[in-house]
Amino acid sequence: MTDAQVPDRRAADASLALTTSASSRRLAASPDYQSAMNDAEPAKREGGRPSRWTSIRAVAMTVLTALIVGFKYLASLKFLLLPILKFLPLVLKTGGTMVLSVAAYAMLWGWRYALGFVVLILIHECGHLVVARSMGLKVGAPVFIPFMGAFIALKDAPRNAWVESLVGLGGPLLGSVGALACALIGNYLESPFWYALAYSGCMLNLFNLIPIGTLDGGRIVTALSPWLWIVGTLVLGALLIVHPNLLLGLVLILSLPRLWSLFRAKSAAERRYFEVSASQRLLIGTLYIGLAGALAWGMAACSVPPPAAPDQTAEQAVPGAADPE
Repeated sequence: MTDAQVPDRRAADASLALTTSASSRRLAASPDYQSAMNDAEPAKREGGRPSRWTSIRAVAMTVLTALIVGFKYLASLKFLLLPILKFLPLVLKTGGTMVLSVAAYAMLWGWRYALGFVVLILIHECGHLVVARSMGLKVGAPVFIPFMGAFIALKDAPRNAWVESLVGLGGPLLGSVGALACALIGNYLESPFWYALAYSGCMLNLFNLIPIGTLDGGRIVTALSPWLWIVGTLVLGALLIVHPNLLLGLVLILSLPRLWSLFRAKSAAERRYFEVSASQRLLIGTLYIGLAGALAWGMAACSVPPPAAPDQTAEQAVPGAADPE
């Protein structure tokens, strides 16, 4: 390239730059360009702040991403979640009604005693549950009813009186163990509070041994003689006269249909239901009478003064010694 051609090339480049700059200014000033820029940068608004829609979209995307990651993580832990979800209804049914019962009893005796009393009821019901399942029966979880105790629903009927009596014995047997544990703790700590719980545990299980249809005793004596239901009816009737109580009356009323069944004709299958061997009858009778005697002795041994005034401490209050009203 010659020296004469260099100035011409520089002049051409300068002319092109001026032309490009002018074209850019005209393009930037055009309405179409402004509209395109607004569409390309929707987040730029007043003072450079993002628009409301952009903020909402950003938050939604963040939440969605977190949910996706969370679900993937939970899916990897399904071996832990499935057992929890399986037993969730059980926890809500048993645990929820237990909390209600504790709250109800706490209004009378304070939360410490109420909690201990409800735990004793739970131990009693677990005795029924364990024996029933060991016999191959399907049973529901314990359900608590404030001021009435608790129950487990037998989804399978017992095959015979022997099985029914064993299921009936399971509750008072394990419940007596719970009362004994309270007595031992009370003896170690020299605490009237624990003696009161032991007393109440013995009373609770002894009451359930009354041989009347809806109570455990009514189930137990099916292996001895169902005619003992009449004795249980007389005992419960006497208690109802001495201590008028809605619960006692309800138990008596609910027991009447089974009591009435003693006086109607029975089918061959119903007669076979009550067929029990002599050795089985001897075992049930020994356990029944022995357990009743042990619980009566336990009540006498753990007897404590009547409940103190409601404003006194739970350690001084001993509601377990109150009459079973």
